[in-house]
Amino acid sequence: MNWIAIGLTADIPLRGARCVATPQGQIAVFRTIENRFFAIEDRCPHKGGPLSQGIVHGAEVTCPLHNWVISLKTGMALGADEGSVRTFALKVEGGKLFISSEALVGRTA
Repeated sequence: MNWIAIGLTADIPLRGARCVATPQGQIAVFRTIENRFFAIEDRCPHKGGPLSQGIVHGAEVTCPLHNWVISLKTGMALGADEGSVRTFALKVEGGKLFISSEALVGRTA
């Protein structure tokens, strides 16, 4: 797998997110209170809300528009809601964040 540097872990506050612009759209990179990092599409499957502006709790984010809860691990909507967003592989090395180069290409069938 090829990796692309996207910033420092210190750039993302605990329970916060930052966005990475790609040719396929915005990717939100989250940091949980447990200091774990996740990358998902920055678009709620419900009405397209900016997940990066949502509330992070555990390994989930609540969309700021209509309170849909999305798993940061799987990208799946939780509870009675249905839908999902793409997830992307991340790795951390020496305080730096890297995203899989797959994040820069379109969806695969």
